Amino acid sequence: MAKTKSAFFCRSCGFESSKWIGKCPGCEEWNTFAEEIKATNSVNAWKKSTRKLVSATLIHEISPEGFEKKPISDSELNLVLGGGLVPGAVVLLGGEPGIGKSTLLLQMALQMNSDVLYVSGEESESQIKLRAERIGIQNSQCRVLTETMLENILDIVAKEPPEILIVDSIQTLYSDVLEASPGSISQIRECTGKLLQFAKETNTPVFLIGHITKDGAIAGPKLLEHMVDTVLQFEGDRHHVYRILRTLKNRFGSTQEMGIYEMQGSGLVPVKNPSEIWLAQRDEPLSGIGIGCVLEGIRPLLLEVQALVSSAVYGMPQRSATGFDLRRLNMLLAVLEKRCGFRLGQSDVFVNLAGGLRLEDPALDLPLMTAIMSSYQGFAIPQGFVFSGEVGLSGEVRAVQRIEQRITEAEKLGFTDMIVSKYNKIPEDPNRKLKIHAFGKVDEVFGWLFG
Repeated sequence: MAKTKSAFFCRSCGFESSKWIGKCPGCEEWNTFAEEIKATNSVNAWKKSTRKLVSATLIHEISPEGFEKKPISDSELNLVLGGGLVPGAVVLLGGEPGIGKSTLLLQMALQMNSDVLYVSGEESESQIKLRAERIGIQNSQCRVLTETMLENILDIVAKEPPEILIVDSIQTLYSDVLEASPGSISQIRECTGKLLQFAKETNTPVFLIGHITKDGAIAGPKLLEHMVDTVLQFEGDRHHVYRILRTLKNRFGSTQEMGIYEMQGSGLVPVKNPSEIWLAQRDEPLSGIGIGCVLEGIRPLLLEVQALVSSAVYGMPQRSATGFDLRRLNMLLAVLEKRCGFRLGQSDVFVNLAGGLRLEDPALDLPLMTAIMSSYQGFAIPQGFVFSGEVGLSGEVRAVQRIEQRITEAEKLGFTDMIVSKYNKIPEDPNRKLKIHAFGKVDEVFGWLFG
C-alpha cells in the first residue's frame, strides 16, 4: 500500500505545489491554494488497458465525415451551441442553484430521439421521474442512473454505450483512486479528464452540469473550462420567469449567441420573440426612455434603455449602471459635456437596461444618450422611435454592423422611425414602411429630437 501524499492546488488554475504559497505562480492570484490528498494507490485502477501504438496522420488524409452537427429539438439550445451537437464534444453548463440547469438538460434528454443516459449524483430516480412527469414529455430511450463513483459510471457506459451522456453534476463525482472528497480540485480535474477521454474515444457528446461560486465563476480549477469544448452560463433571477443561456466558450461556433427561456410549470419554454418581453406597454410616452436595437450573435433585440438624471443632493454626483458598462457610461457623459455642451457634472445619472439584460453592443450608445437627454430635459421621446448607433469620442455617430437585420426587426415590431448613422449603407426598399433618419453627429440628433 502506497504512502498517502498531499499537495497544494490553486483553486483558480489548478497549479500544484508541495507547500502553501501566498501568490500562485501560474495565474498570479493571491490566497487560492488549498491542501488536498493527492493519491493513495500506486497503480491507477482503471488504467489497466494495454497501451496501443499510435501514429500521426497527414491533415489532408483526415476525413471529416461523421462529424456533422446533430440538430437539437430545443431551438434556443441549438442556437447557442452553434447549430447542434458535435460528436465527441464536452459541454459544461453552469449557473446558480435553482436556476433550472437540471430541468434544461432533462428536458433536452426527453426531447431527443436518441439513447440518452442521464447520470445524477444529486437526486434519486423517483425525484427525476417526478420532474419528468411535470415536464410532460415521454421518451422510452432515456435512461437514468443515480451514481457518484466514476468507475461505476464508466463500466456502465462501456457495456451499454449511450448516444448522449449527461452528468449532474461534475462536483458530485469522485474517483476511487483518490482520497480527496467529491468537489475538490483533484477530483473535479480527474473525473473531467476521464469523461473527456471517453467522449473523444467514442465520439459521444457529454454534458456536464457545474456549480458556481459566490463570485459567479464555475466551481473548481479554471483548468476545467479549458478542458471542455463549450462553456454555457445559465443566468437570470430564479424568482422571475425568464432565463438567459449564454455562450462563454465554443470551439464549434460563435460565443455571441444567447438563448432565452420562460420558466413555466411544465418546464422551460423557448421564447420565440424576445423583443416583445422587454418592450413595456405604456399608455403615454415617458421621459428618460429610449428604445435601442442591438445584436446578440445573429439575433436582433429591441429593448428599453432607461435613464434618470437628477440633482446631486449628497455633494458627490453618483453614476450607476445596471446591465451597462459603467466606464463606458462615464465616457458617454464626458462626450455630452465636451461635444454637446450639456452640464451633467452636478447631476446624478442612473442607467438601467429593462428586463435585467447585460449587453455590450456598442449600438446601445445612441439610445442611452438620448434617454439621458430625455430625462435631463424632461422631454419624452415620441413612441415609435428606435435608435441604433455607436458614439465616438468626438461626438460622431458611427456605423453599426448588419443594419438591414436591425431595420427588419424594428419594422416587424411596428416602429415608425429609426435613427441611425449616416455612414451605414442602407439599401433602398420601396416597400419599407419604417422611416430611416441618418445623422453624422450626436448633437444633430439632439437638435432634431429636442429642438
